[in-house]
Amino acid sequence: MELIVTEKNNAARRIAEILSDGAASTERVGGVDVYSWGTHRVIGLSGHVVGVDFPDEYADWRDVEPAELVHAAIETRVTQDSIVNSLQRLARDADSVVIATDYDREGELIGKEAYELVREVNDAAPIERVRFSSITENEVKDAFANPDDLDFDLAEAGEARQVIDLVWGAALTRFLSLSARQMGQDFISVGRVQSPTLKVIVDKEREIQAFDPEEYWELFADLQKNGSSFEAQYFYEDEDGTEAERVWDEADAQAAYESLRDVATVAVDSVNRRRRTDEPPAPFNTTQFIRAAGSIGFNAGRAMSIAEDLYTAGFITYPRTDNTVYPDDLDPADLLSVFGGTSFADDANSLLAKDDLSPTRGDTETTDHPPIHPTPDVPDRGDLSEDEWEVYELVVRRFFATLADPAIWEHLRVVATTDGLSLKANGKRLLDRGYHAVYPYFKTSENYVPDVDEGEQLGVEDVRLADKETEPPRRYGQSRLVETMEDLGIGTKSTRHNVIEKLYDRGYIEGDPPRPTQLAMAVVEAAEEFADLIVSEEMTRELEEDMTAIANGEKDFEDVTEESRETLDRIFEALDESRSAIGDHLQESLKADKTLGPCPECGEDLLVRRSRRGSYFVGCDGYPDCRFTLPLPNTGEPLILEETCEEHGLRHVKMLAGRSTFVHGCPLCKAEAADETEDEVIGTCPECGEAHGGELAIKQLRTGSRLVGCTRYPDCEYSLPLPRRGEIEVTDTYCDEHDLPELVVHDGDEPWELGCPICNYEEYKAERASDDLESLEGIGQKTAEKLNAVGIEAVGDLADVDPDDVAEDVDGVSADKVREWQAKAD
Repeated sequence: MELIVTEKNNAARRIAEILSDGAASTERVGGVDVYSWGTHRVIGLSGHVVGVDFPDEYADWRDVEPAELVHAAIETRVTQDSIVNSLQRLARDADSVVIATDYDREGELIGKEAYELVREVNDAAPIERVRFSSITENEVKDAFANPDDLDFDLAEAGEARQVIDLVWGAALTRFLSLSARQMGQDFISVGRVQSPTLKVIVDKEREIQAFDPEEYWELFADLQKNGSSFEAQYFYEDEDGTEAERVWDEADAQAAYESLRDVATVAVDSVNRRRRTDEPPAPFNTTQFIRAAGSIGFNAGRAMSIAEDLYTAGFITYPRTDNTVYPDDLDPADLLSVFGGTSFADDANSLLAKDDLSPTRGDTETTDHPPIHPTPDVPDRGDLSEDEWEVYELVVRRFFATLADPAIWEHLRVVATTDGLSLKANGKRLLDRGYHAVYPYFKTSENYVPDVDEGEQLGVEDVRLADKETEPPRRYGQSRLVETMEDLGIGTKSTRHNVIEKLYDRGYIEGDPPRPTQLAMAVVEAAEEFADLIVSEEMTRELEEDMTAIANGEKDFEDVTEESRETLDRIFEALDESRSAIGDHLQESLKADKTLGPCPECGEDLLVRRSRRGSYFVGCDGYPDCRFTLPLPNTGEPLILEETCEEHGLRHVKMLAGRSTFVHGCPLCKAEAADETEDEVIGTCPECGEAHGGELAIKQLRTGSRLVGCTRYPDCEYSLPLPRRGEIEVTDTYCDEHDLPELVVHDGDEPWELGCPICNYEEYKAERASDDLESLEGIGQKTAEKLNAVGIEAVGDLADVDPDDVAEDVDGVSADKVREWQAKAD
């Protein structure tokens, strides 16, 4: 038997389909899907199926000093028992084994882990390694026809990262968490890459906080020629002899304004025309792909998740790459030709008509993976979700752009003068769209300035003086943050987007663009003051360079990990002396992140708290002397915003609930509004109306929610949900079946005719219970068939599945997408 081991189940299925020419069937071995044909068996792992950890005697945080972890022994443990058992059952009978994990440092380590698991039960079968950059028929079959050996140096580099990240993360996380008395789910996380990244975000926030705006003025006027007008701006030469538009003295600005307002015409002093060549972009590497995906609304993590799904399905090449130069064996014409019968046909054919199809080249050329580009396997639009298609189209069009001609712009600069005042107008127009015709993601807006001649008189009207202030630096967006991390050498192409997600998960950053919380500021401040190596980008970069040296055979695993431990020893020497001060500082910041403002009853701080049952509420820091509380919505996790209620001085609250995220606002305003709102009776309660006289009424709850409920609550708990937002209109039209008025919700431009609340809720329940998966947005016929094949046959089945497991089992479906469907099903 020939055993093939892939990194994930969906890759196993795809590779088996290719190698068997569609003849592979699925069997279950130890509860794991295995794909077979003839004497071949293909099994997919789940990424790492073994992991590194400390021995059990180090598990109790209270009994072990964090510094002890620095030199503690490290064990390798099985983390996916069923997959490992199935792999070894197959390996015992294997005559040969092929490792077909992803071709990168992490994939090589996963391959080495599989190698060692096989060798535990079979020391005779030869083990080979195949590598490919896209899961397409040509590449996969070519890779299996030309197998290689495992690169143990590359795998060892990945193993060094695992060990170093474990020791750094565990030891420092425990130290800060214990110092601040933050245990359980509320521990304070620290990481080798995460902490320097956090410092980058915090440093930018400090720039913003320290920024002192300066007032300045700008002067504009509309100039006229033959009835058409265009905008011009006043400028002058500053002390350095350079051109300036901002006037820093109000008196000077006012004088220039009054002078220009009094003139009827200005004379054209100079006219300059020039043409500019706008070169097409370089091929996509990972960082530039994330940046481009960010420009169309995808955060870094979501963009990479979709890209990985598209890669596994065989539609694009491997999305983790530094390369920006296409390999010599890529034939652009051949790849363009596969788009002939698709929605991209017109653009592909226009490029094929060119005499020269030489692609652009970026600055980095590597030999592992090509730049990200589409494969010859073109999906139908119905095969992909809307988000997947957007990302796929972005990749396709970037490939087209690298083969397209430059765009040509014409720039026109007109300078006009009067009484010592100078005005300028800068026009531009696109003479040749070039690559913009196939890549519509860059701005191509034009600015109209008419043709004028030197000495010509132009009319002046609508003179405007704008009072402005300088603006603080902008926060990093996620894509810009990934670029900055790359520039500083923090993390790798494979890990940067995951680091950002981790910072969100740990409560260090919020919003988009990410803004650091008070805890984040405190962690960075404590590290800078007591052990700055924790947040040192130089230290992180050097460790990354060391791991690259291991991969290249230039450094030894033991030497690099030992040097890292010695660095941690120095950090703990500094930290131990200041444990109490660090803990106090972190506790103050943790409290600040939960503080809304003053309690209206006693003046102490109101804090977001969590009950024993897990629900959130607002409570007074003066408890038990003050028992003032306010409820919060039972949906989502609260995030305290900077916006403050003018009436109560309390910060607003946002409830994070995925796609259902909403701004709750001031909790005291919500509670008072509910207290002041009388229930509006709309009919008879269908459960207790006849027997006890219960009535249905529209109720405003103190949590901000609304519902139709029985006036006899809590004796009768009958209720129907209502939307949280919008003004509810009770109409004069009644439901024939339930004798209740139809409701209309006014929220935005178009009113929502909700109708009879009972009918509306019954329709909602019927939709939830629908057996038709295609009733959910984003699930088409082909996707429904794939879901049916793994046992998901109805919308209700989605509620009980694990999104990560489904993503493993179903080609082209990500875990994030499954979570979206689950949210819609709810």
